[in-house]
Amino acid sequence: MKTTGIEHVTDAKPDKSPARILSIAGSDSGGGAGIQADIKAIAMNGGFAMTAVTAITVQNTQGVYGVIPVPQEAIAGQIKVTLSDIGADVIKTGMLGDRKTIETVSGILNEFAAETPCVIDPVMVATSGDRLLASDAVDVLKNLLVPGAFLLTPNAPEAEILSGKAVESVDGQRRAAERMLETGAKAVLVKGGHVGGDVIVDVLQTEYDEFFFESPRIETTSTHGTGCTLASAIATHIGLGKALPDAVSAGRDYLLKAIESAKPLGQGHGPVNHGWPLDEER
Repeated sequence: MKTTGIEHVTDAKPDKSPARILSIAGSDSGGGAGIQADIKAIAMNGGFAMTAVTAITVQNTQGVYGVIPVPQEAIAGQIKVTLSDIGADVIKTGMLGDRKTIETVSGILNEFAAETPCVIDPVMVATSGDRLLASDAVDVLKNLLVPGAFLLTPNAPEAEILSGKAVESVDGQRRAAERMLETGAKAVLVKGGHVGGDVIVDVLQTEYDEFFFESPRIETTSTHGTGCTLASAIATHIGLGKALPDAVSAGRDYLLKAIESAKPLGQGHGPVNHGWPLDEER
């Protein structure tokens, strides 16, 4: 596998200490996505999870029934105190919700973590179809968080919105990734779960190289939180010192097993099985 030229973000951790990952995202009362999924994925992949909650969602496997924003000073405070005390090897963002939150997060990160790599998961719509990002916040996201992102992880619909390119095939994924690189992201992973076909292809592009990750499509309704889970797992492996393509590969392997081993929970789109490594140890 070729290297990307941006693979070593942090020193490897020979002492096996956990990667410090700060997740800035919304809370999911159903436990399958958002901050809850992030904590589980980070822990299961060898990281230490810290959180800055941006919103409280009233949510289960069937839908989002309410979104209660967290005050901006509380969002900023959570980020400041964790970074000033524990620090972070990687920062991962998920649901930010609105323009003001994006502006707050961007400002705090520029002030306190300008050199810390950020994995930006541009959460716009929940698996249930409920919108999680205000329409007037999209341009703010593109202007403030996409430029400089160490890794951007949009699914196909999100990639279309961010790039202005149609994403209906692998070629569309490639064109969208190219466009997002042009807008300042250092690397882009355009996920192929929403693109038709029996084989899912995720396309990773950096300013130097391009990589393709393929896996058979798994027929299941347990897909709640897949994007959050993947981004958090990748962020953890980056924090552990892996090269970017290796971190993506490890994150995908973790997610695929979590989907394959998912247990039926809820009456809608159920969660993946974040704890599958523990199941294998029993």
